[in-house]
Amino acid sequence: MTVQDRPSTRERVVDRTRQLGEQTAFYGHALASTADAIRRYPGEVLRLIAVMGMGTGALAVIGGTVVIIGFLTLSTGALIAVQGYNTLSNVGIEALTGFLGAFLNVRFIAPATAGVALAATIGAGATAQLGSMRINEEIDALEVMGIRAVTYLASTRIVAGVIVVIPLYTVAVLMSFLATRFGTTVIYGQSRGVYDHYFSTFLHPSDLLWSFIAALSMAAAVMVVHTYYGFTATGGPAGVGEAVGRAVRTSITATVFVLLSITLSVYGQSGNFHLSG
Repeated sequence: MTVQDRPSTRERVVDRTRQLGEQTAFYGHALASTADAIRRYPGEVLRLIAVMGMGTGALAVIGGTVVIIGFLTLSTGALIAVQGYNTLSNVGIEALTGFLGAFLNVRFIAPATAGVALAATIGAGATAQLGSMRINEEIDALEVMGIRAVTYLASTRIVAGVIVVIPLYTVAVLMSFLATRFGTTVIYGQSRGVYDHYFSTFLHPSDLLWSFIAALSMAAAVMVVHTYYGFTATGGPAGVGEAVGRAVRTSITATVFVLLSITLSVYGQSGNFHLSG
């Protein structure tokens, strides 16, 4: 490509703006068609829920996405026990480790970890599946047969991703709670009564509710981003790989933005936090 053939800055800006418009239109179409997807393709939604939750083939043996998210949050919960207990013990208030387990896990650690795990597991899988169908002209075949491709392929995956994240996130939060409690009471030897007292004192049901809302919002963002990149993949198998990489980068950014927005809107003023008990 010569210097004359290279696109100008204006052309690049116009092209980026056009791509953003197409991407936004796809998001709107896919989200608006979710109700239609549930009504027309309930069997496909149930199949996708089973695949996303437990995996297929070798992944089904070890639990698929359930085990991956559970292991990640188990690790982060254990880190809270290690760092929290050692840091607080330096100033003589290691009894407040239960407070850290209730406060950090629900508000920050579990949602952020689950968002990254969703992007790397069910999101990347959706992009690879749809990208493979695109380059093999299977999506074109569906459209020729009169099937609404966006509804059948994208909207069903969005619905399945949002539904499957409910038990997945429940496992994630429980694993983070158990890891922090095990590390504090068993490894470091803190009294279980002391830990449970501060844990139950600072664990607010409203925090759990907002944590689940954040997880559902992140799941919707992950699925809508990954279905778009898979649906529009080009360039053969190499293009599918590039689409997966771009989708993971975009979805992780989107999940962080969603978590930040919800955290600022809910806890930005008062923080819903009272140091007592």
